Amino acid sequence: MKLNGKVAIITGAGSGIGRATAVLFAREGAKVVVADLVAPAGEETVAEIQAKGGEAIFIRVDVSRAAEVEQMVRAAVETYGRLDILFNNAGLTLPAMVTETSEEVWQKSIDVNLKGVMLGCKYAIPEMQKVGGGSIINTASMLGLVASPRQAPYCAAKGGVVLLTKQVAIDFARDNIRVNCICPSEVDTPMHRKFIAESPDPEATKKRLLERIPLNRVAKPEEIASTALFLASNDSSYITGVALPVDGGLTAL
Repeated sequence: MKLNGKVAIITGAGSGIGRATAVLFAREGAKVVVADLVAPAGEETVAEIQAKGGEAIFIRVDVSRAAEVEQMVRAAVETYGRLDILFNNAGLTLPAMVTETSEEVWQKSIDVNLKGVMLGCKYAIPEMQKVGGGSIINTASMLGLVASPRQAPYCAAKGGVVLLTKQVAIDFARDNIRVNCICPSEVDTPMHRKFIAESPDPEATKKRLLERIPLNRVAKPEEIASTALFLASNDSSYITGVALPVDGGLTAL
């Protein structure tokens, strides 16, 4: 199996892309640290992994808090003895134009979507250096590459994730630590469904989003998980500093 014996932390693993990735990594032989802010959701992911014969533990974490991220990494190493893979996947969207954006909304978007990635890298990298390398994968977004209406806080944060990914990749390449990010378009996750449901006209929003995607459908979480598996595994051993669109062709337009 591609990740046999590897230890992986996945944030935001209670649902959506994170859960699909945690289940896939476990199936591929990884020991998985399921990290999420919502304990029942994270524990459900662990239960699903264990029911299928995999190995996993749950850690509750707010990725915007340094002490909690540090403890998450410490728990992974104390439980499994090492750390090989970090998937900084936790995120949120708070739709707004700049004229509608409060300082609180702006800060929350930056704290979770961008600061959370920085903190994950900060505390994971020293553990990866101890074992001779590792792979860090960050969930950015197509909105880190192109703009979209009423997404100022999210675009700013995800654009930051794209360039932070490249910067960290350069700093730690000689430690054999590869750092890449995935830039999905629309994915059928609870966050995606919530965004549509809370829009002024859900059907019009759904139609507008699909019209931008040449493949004319949203992605399944499992399709993003498969990309994360590729980036975590030795199949991508010469790839670092890449922002990989997994977007149904959207950014090709």
